[in-house]
Amino acid sequence: MGDRVCIDTCAIMQVGEGMLIGSQANGFFLVHSESEDSPYVAARPFRVNAGAVHAYIKVGDKTKYLAELKSGDEVMVVSKDGRARREIVGRVKIERRPLILVEAEVGGRIIKTILQNAETIKLVSKDGNPVSIASLKEGDEVLVHVEEVGRHFGMEVKETIIER
Repeated sequence: MGDRVCIDTCAIMQVGEGMLIGSQANGFFLVHSESEDSPYVAARPFRVNAGAVHAYIKVGDKTKYLAELKSGDEVMVVSKDGRARREIVGRVKIERRPLILVEAEVGGRIIKTILQNAETIKLVSKDGNPVSIASLKEGDEVLVHVEEVGRHFGMEVKETIIER
């Protein structure tokens, strides 16, 4: 259990779009928007259920903690093809929910994020389709963004930083 953040934007996202979220400042998962209907809830194409409050969101060349976001902030919406655009946050909703750790291996390196443990939370598969974290299994491939930089207060720094 933990506190997770939903980001409601002032724009509609399409299937294949979401936000780059991660527990480390140099490795991010493409967390899919709630742009599809499900048996559990109607589509909310303005929303990304982004993950735990500690996680980073990639915003341009910087990062922010999910817990820092508020109405009026800009966030980056990213497509399955890597196109990015800026959108405005309408509201941020933080609620206590069950969480799950998601890990991916990229070039021998492990990146992580913690997401709400629910069927409606999706990443983007390597073929660009939304995939529920409830159906993920070891060996599945999802879209991620990795960088070879460290960060301090969201800004790139050239120093040694180890995040686990």
